[in-house]
Amino acid sequence: MMPPTELDTFLTAQRTCRLATVGPDGSPHVSPLWFAWDGEALWLYSLVHSLRWTALQGEARVAAVVDDGREYGELRGAELSGRAVRVGEAPRRGDPCPELDAVEQLFAAKYFGLGAMPHDGRHAWVRLRPDRIVSWDFRKLPGPQGQ
Repeated sequence: MMPPTELDTFLTAQRTCRLATVGPDGSPHVSPLWFAWDGEALWLYSLVHSLRWTALQGEARVAAVVDDGREYGELRGAELSGRAVRVGEAPRRGDPCPELDAVEQLFAAKYFGLGAMPHDGRHAWVRLRPDRIVSWDFRKLPGPQGQ
């Protein structure tokens, strides 16, 4: 496992997660997605005309995996699971929403190199405050595979 400060640094630096949702018929769906981590929650900016968004409107239980590494001894990551909650208007057009101010600044800087979020009227925010986080870091394994 990664200690909390290491996990926080890892989640802040990574760019893509894979979000698992459950459709209305019970079928799973996994999709890559950009995100922002604020130290407490994973903020996901999803297209509102997507299978992922449709699934989130019904069953809000989700799991997200953020991982890194190519070789076995380099693998590290985290799985965050819990309930996804929509925040702000959908689609997001930039109406004032104080709860989104900080996360939109994080996201805009991380992905667009901007100080303010460019709203496109096609995406909306989902917050995942994880009930459970499981992490791993194979770089810490003893022996040749970890070092």
